[in-house]
Amino acid sequence: MPQSLHAQAAELHTNAAYAHAAAECQHSSGDHISAQDLTRMAYERSQEAARLSRAIAKESLETLKT
Repeated sequence: MPQSLHAQAAELHTNAAYAHAAAECQHSSGDHISAQDLTRMAYERSQEAARLSRAIAKESLETLKT
């Protein structure tokens, strides 16, 4: 069963937060290469979550106008 856009955006925001936390742990342990990879993953997921959130907001506004 496909997820709603709200559920997808929420999951991406959560995954990005976990990736940021993991990157911080890797950076603290001195593994800067892994930290960079995790930071990149977190950024990409944050961007996708933001894109979905904007799409949801636009869809909601269009629904209210009709």
